[in-house]
Amino acid sequence: MSSNPRADGPRIRSPRTWSLRARLLTSQIVLLALVCAAVGVGTELALQHFLMHQLDDRLAETVKRSAGLFEFGPPPLPPDFDPPPGFDQMTPPGFERRPPRRVIIRDDLGPGPAFLNAPGQAARTVGAVVSRGRTVDAGVITADGTRSEIGAAAAEQLARVEPTDTPVTVDLDGLGDYRVIALPTRRSQGDVIVTGLPTSDVDDTLLTVAVIFCVVGATALIAATTAGLFIIRRQLAPLSRVSDAARQVADLELDRGEVRLPTPIVKVDPAGAHTEVGQLGSALNRMLDRIASALSARHASETRVRQFVADASHELRTPLAAIRGYTELAQRKRDDVPEDVAHAMSRVESETERMTQLVEDMLLLARLDTGRPLEREPVDLSRLIVDTVSDAHIAGPEYKWSLDLPEEPVVVIGDEARLHQVLGNLLANARTHTPPGTTVTTSLAVGADGAVVLTVADDGPGIPAWLQPEIFERFARGDSSRSRRGGSTGLGLAIVAAVVRAHAGTIEVHSGPGDTRFVVTLPR
Repeated sequence: MSSNPRADGPRIRSPRTWSLRARLLTSQIVLLALVCAAVGVGTELALQHFLMHQLDDRLAETVKRSAGLFEFGPPPLPPDFDPPPGFDQMTPPGFERRPPRRVIIRDDLGPGPAFLNAPGQAARTVGAVVSRGRTVDAGVITADGTRSEIGAAAAEQLARVEPTDTPVTVDLDGLGDYRVIALPTRRSQGDVIVTGLPTSDVDDTLLTVAVIFCVVGATALIAATTAGLFIIRRQLAPLSRVSDAARQVADLELDRGEVRLPTPIVKVDPAGAHTEVGQLGSALNRMLDRIASALSARHASETRVRQFVADASHELRTPLAAIRGYTELAQRKRDDVPEDVAHAMSRVESETERMTQLVEDMLLLARLDTGRPLEREPVDLSRLIVDTVSDAHIAGPEYKWSLDLPEEPVVVIGDEARLHQVLGNLLANARTHTPPGTTVTTSLAVGADGAVVLTVADDGPGIPAWLQPEIFERFARGDSSRSRRGGSTGLGLAIVAAVVRAHAGTIEVHSGPGDTRFVVTLPR
């Protein structure tokens, strides 16, 4: 058995999904961090070069002093020098006076070359005398001014330093990094004087500066983040107002009825009208003005059409009633007229009934469009469903009708006659557009949120996918699989949608071959 691994940790969102405010702030912080890092690295490199140059200058002086003392000894005193009282006590440690007035270097103060005791030699200075590639004498000046022996490994490292005037860095065993110079002597062929100074002071200074830069950089980043949040929020406030205005318009019902758009929806400061945000706000206001004008024209046109339909439907009811009356009268005497005339009168009667139903449907839709309130009273949906399905069974005995109802009655507030019409139209739609033998199931349930869900499902051929988005529009018709058989006017589902909407509910359709479901959701 194998399975695809799934990451249990939280997913990192792509920067493309971030808000503009977050991306601007992040870009500002990253840019500032890069600038701080570049300044810090540049400063460290420049400071390291400067300090190492100073250390090399000191090392060059130390090397010259050490080589001079090693080859020529200490400089003689002037011949006419008259030593003051206590001159012997003034003689530096490691030196003593010997005639003829020459200060010599004492060699009994510890291991290592005697020139380490010369005046001016700094603490932790390392020195070695190398003869024919082998260290014969090596030592280091300790922090208290005495000399100390160095390890054999460090002495070997000093012996391997090539004689040159250029300082090199050597990591001496047990001592750390040193800048050393190996200088050949003139007194003895093959002897080399090696002198070195530690780089610890340079390293400590660089470390201190790096810590200071880190602290200052972190403080600058925190301050920049805080200031950036305030500045970006302030600068993008007009854009947020534009977004809120656009969201407000998007939440309006623009597809039907009269729409009143606030104008201007975005207040644009004349002083900032030339800016990007000002231009966006002005363009949005102009666009909404055009949309408001178009919506007003559309609403006026729809109002005129609805009024015409309502008036026409109302006016047609009288002549249709007269026609039906005369046809019924003629049908009573059908035995006294020729057969073809009787058949014609029968057809007139059936078409009159169909046209009367069409007029009544159009008049109902016109009334619903005008927002005429419906009855508001408790309606027992369970009983209503049982009655309606019983009527459908009488009208279509060749179909299989089934019920799925909860044990307790379900009651909603609404117009019982209109809700009966909703269910009757859905069942008639299933009967009209499916072949005999189709199973039609009507179910009722109460959702977790208390909403009542009414479903009418059938196992017929289904609704074409291209028709489903507009199936609740007026006079919407399907293909041959859902033909106009049975005198369908194309207004049944439009009436269903209008009545459900008037009850503050929703209706959805889900259809495929062998499974078509109309789902009506009503508030409890």
